[in-house]
Amino acid sequence: MTPIARLVRYRVAVILGLTLLVASLTVPGFLSVTTLSLGLDRSAAIGIIAIGMTVLLIARQIDLSVGSTFALAGITAVMLQPAIGIWPAALAGVLAGAAAGAFNGLLSVVFKVNALVATLATMLIFRSVAHWLTDSQPVPGTDIMLSLALSKIYFEIFTLRSALFVGSILLLHFWLTRTVAGRNLFAVGSNADAAEASGIAPGRTVFLAFVFAGTLAGVAGVLQSLTTNTGSPVFGAELIVTVIAAVVVGGTRIEGGRGSALGTLGGVLTIAALTTAMEFQSVPAYIQQVVAGLILILLVVLDRTVRPGPRTHAAAVASG
Repeated sequence: MTPIARLVRYRVAVILGLTLLVASLTVPGFLSVTTLSLGLDRSAAIGIIAIGMTVLLIARQIDLSVGSTFALAGITAVMLQPAIGIWPAALAGVLAGAAAGAFNGLLSVVFKVNALVATLATMLIFRSVAHWLTDSQPVPGTDIMLSLALSKIYFEIFTLRSALFVGSILLLHFWLTRTVAGRNLFAVGSNADAAEASGIAPGRTVFLAFVFAGTLAGVAGVLQSLTTNTGSPVFGAELIVTVIAAVVVGGTRIEGGRGSALGTLGGVLTIAALTTAMEFQSVPAYIQQVVAGLILILLVVLDRTVRPGPRTHAAAVASG
């Protein structure tokens, strides 16, 4: 393996290490427990959505509507609180995310609409529904004390949602590497026709991947709204670029068939460290988006130029 190919293969560790090094040199106290805990909590919403995006990209699909689903689920969870209570409303918000994912899956699998086009359309639709429900105004929740409880730090570093993110990543790692369904996902993303010839149902796999991604976007949106005690139609408006950048930094290929849960964890931590460092340096938000976009372009170009050896998940399924 050439040095460049080795660098591409282990890029997650290299990029994360360099990011932490530069950040620690430019931001005093960056590696303190308090700063790391803050960064991890703030990246948890991105991370939870990135878990679903990892599954979709491995399946050679994409969902551009996750930011809008994030907002719509949070609004649902807040608006229903006076009528049915906090936790039933939170469940309704998660179900709204799952329904959004199912709708995307229906468009892609049943009506054969390209996922990029379908989710671009639903991104606009879901965002418009969010503005319609709220009259384009933030909606307050009913229990500010719950927000304080959800923001409580445990073991000096984890909040509830950051612990949920890390735990979910570990579960995804187990599912992708130790289960037949996980191997089937790689097979569908590598070659759907070959996977179908091996007895796998690509349509069912893709549909469930969309539902999974929508559900996790809903979970992230509900947690965001409960933590801030607010539902807002503008929440998540700029999430999609950051989420995709985090997943691609982690080594998941946009063309499908390759990806890793632990890689996504590294990608999310890298983006979180980079964002936190830029915020400490008072870098404007639009510049941060430019940086995320440039990172995404660079990594896609590198991946197309030098690719590590192909994985054998499809072959393992065909033979097993």
